[in-house]
Amino acid sequence: MSQPVHTVVGIDVGGERKGFHAVALRGEIFVDKTTNTNAAKIVDWCLGHKAIIVAVDAPCKWSKDGSSRLAERELMKRGIWCFSSPTRQKALLHDFYKWVLNGEKLYRLLVKNYPLFEGKDRKGLACIETFPHAIVCAIEGKVVPAKPKLKVRRDIMQNRGYDISELSSIDYVDAALCAVTAEEFRKGNYQKFGDCEEGFIVVPA
Repeated sequence: MSQPVHTVVGIDVGGERKGFHAVALRGEIFVDKTTNTNAAKIVDWCLGHKAIIVAVDAPCKWSKDGSSRLAERELMKRGIWCFSSPTRQKALLHDFYKWVLNGEKLYRLLVKNYPLFEGKDRKGLACIETFPHAIVCAIEGKVVPAKPKLKVRRDIMQNRGYDISELSSIDYVDAALCAVTAEEFRKGNYQKFGDCEEGFIVVPA
């Protein structure tokens, strides 16, 4: 008897003008994509696809002291450069962090239907934080060059057997990588970094 095929979603987060890019993955096939500046419409799109897991490329929680979160420090110790999340107070003072605030808006809406992963396996709907550069390093089993981002990430996806011909922009490719992580998380094939206080970053095992 064949196993049911579920849909998962990956979301790349930008600022208010750029908005969100989302890709739906069913099995090994990217079945749909969308972009919107409205977080509520992105969540509705996830629900419309009956997504089981939603993986987001944006911090799910703020730094408690303004330096970096535990998850980010753990990745850096492995040689994987990653963004250092600020406190919310600092984010409000700098335009650069508007995308993080946009991510906060998305999580706030997502968790009404997709509870945030808190480090323990659970069944049912969930949302997780992930990070494309860490994803490709996990897939390759080594630290890979971060640039040129589009070529490196497209090559890794194609080598893994995914058809990404409809995903031309880096935003959609990153969303697709997030979707791949969502599927691996759904299967239980994942690694986690961080803690409950400042949030977990999830990548494929």
